[in-house]
Amino acid sequence: MTPDLQRDITEGAYWLRKPGPNCEIVIAYTGALAPEAIEATGFIGENRRDIGLLAITSADRLHAGWTAARKLRGDRRGVQHLSHIEQLLAPLPRDCGIVTVIDGHPAALGWLGSVRGHRLEALGVEHFGQTGSIDELYRHHGIDANAIIDAAEALTVGAPVRHRKMAV
Repeated sequence: MTPDLQRDITEGAYWLRKPGPNCEIVIAYTGALAPEAIEATGFIGENRRDIGLLAITSADRLHAGWTAARKLRGDRRGVQHLSHIEQLLAPLPRDCGIVTVIDGHPAALGWLGSVRGHRLEALGVEHFGQTGSIDELYRHHGIDANAIIDAAEALTVGAPVRHRKMAV
């Protein structure tokens, strides 16, 4: 593990797939949804080459860092301290969309669109208490690979993703 990757993990997020210069979409995930996010990124990547995949290790650390940086800039005008999440999202084009996916409430990551003004689709679990297999629950809550692909399509202009995982 490189020192930079170790720092990024500790600060709250790292690029599992770094976005290219013409990035139209970023998938940001946390926790157990890594396989679904990776699968969706693979399907989307067949049509959109510069897609980014952001692994969030601590939404709390990211948000706290962003809040602290904004406060520092407000208190000390002229100081241009950027938080970790601001640095990660800075290279993204203005019209890039972000899909967040979490196996918790979508608001936990929904603030990411406010960091640099990107359009965002927040996926997550809003109602608890259902039972079923993991695949059934992810499909029910709209946090499976197909839901991520659908959210990405809703945020991007151009040809829809044609290769999709079929529901079992």
